[in-house]
Amino acid sequence: MGRLFGTDGVRGIANEELTCDLAFKLAGAGAEVLGRETGRPRFVVGTDTRLSSDMLESATVAGLCSAGSDAVLVGVVPTPAVAYLIRRLDADGGIVISASHNPAQYNGIKFFDRYGYKLEDNLEEAIERIVLDGTNSAARTGRDLGRRIYEAEGIRYYAEYLKSTVSGSFEGIKVGVDCANGAAFKAAPMVLQELGAEVKTINDRPDGLNINVDCGSTHPDGLASFVKKKGLDLGFAFDGDADRVIAVDGSGEIVDGDYIMAVCGRRLKEQGRLAGNAVAATVMSNLGLHRAMEQIGCRVEETRVGDRYVLQRMMEKGYGLGGEQSGHIIFLELNTTGDGLLTALQLLESIRFFDRSLADLCSTMQKYPQVLVNARVENSKKEAYREDKVIAAEIERIKSELEGNGRVLIRPSGTEPLVRIMLEGQDTGQLRQYAENLAKLIESRLA
Repeated sequence: MGRLFGTDGVRGIANEELTCDLAFKLAGAGAEVLGRETGRPRFVVGTDTRLSSDMLESATVAGLCSAGSDAVLVGVVPTPAVAYLIRRLDADGGIVISASHNPAQYNGIKFFDRYGYKLEDNLEEAIERIVLDGTNSAARTGRDLGRRIYEAEGIRYYAEYLKSTVSGSFEGIKVGVDCANGAAFKAAPMVLQELGAEVKTINDRPDGLNINVDCGSTHPDGLASFVKKKGLDLGFAFDGDADRVIAVDGSGEIVDGDYIMAVCGRRLKEQGRLAGNAVAATVMSNLGLHRAMEQIGCRVEETRVGDRYVLQRMMEKGYGLGGEQSGHIIFLELNTTGDGLLTALQLLESIRFFDRSLADLCSTMQKYPQVLVNARVENSKKEAYREDKVIAAEIERIKSELEGNGRVLIRPSGTEPLVRIMLEGQDTGQLRQYAENLAKLIESRLA
């Protein structure tokens, strides 16, 4: 068996790759690694709406209890709710059973530490080592076994906290919500309605199999049409575990994470609350975000692709705002991980602060066209383009052509035999030609 943990926990097809046996072992190993400093640790356990979540929750609870840990079950809640509830309930860690935006046949297990942060690599490696080596010595008997505890108020605690992060009411604002038939289906409408917004929902009837199916943050066109048809002011599309959100404005235009960071960053700057006068974003964020931040005397600090790298940079530099184009936004003063519903509230707070429509606020950022092309090469040669002088010369030529009005990003895929090429600039046709020619050159040179 290869490495278990990917970029966001352990994922696989439920009952085939992610089995009950594996869930049991992961939970037991997690209890041993994260609960070493506690005589009887407690772990918050939450799920999304997948059919397999009940099965894997039971296996996870059994693994925790077998290792002498109490399992505090909070039911179907957004992933960031678990991160918050760990602190609220003074637990030693948390486990979320969810595969986020993946199809229903997949599921996943991700861990949070006692502070509500996703685990650092060394802790994941320690858990993985115990599982793969079969060295778990944490099995308990008799009175040392753990208990299953139901916490029915978990979602209410989370909702009340979210409401406390904004001031006043959103009365008079008409909001569309696409719950992706996932973990947001209760929390999102409830919080927005209790804050006074007029809420219309779609994809809020999960059946265990329809999570993320042609809906949510990866398919926001349905929400865009709904917002226009119903004459709403804006809308929010969450993913399956609600740790990310994509917005749409009143005319149905998509508002991705870059726009959200630009709008919220501007408000925080004017309020004197944008720590470090900077936003942390991945190298895939649009050049328009950089320009928008420069206009208000701030900057974008780039990180590797992945929310864990954004969070790492934020913690290193003391930044309060960061995220990804995909809508995974982190307000570090308010939660320890990306939180789609929290982000929606902060965007609504910005709309009210400026007293302008979302479309008007987004007009202050000019989005540059991006072209993405993949060059297919063998896994063993994915890094070789860096040393090839012909490829390097062509990359430098393109950079020179785009200088000041575009950029070039080349990076090997972490999971596939591909070199990913992203060009950004003002002329889509030109970018497409450059990218496709560069892909052909890489493929021919590295064949």
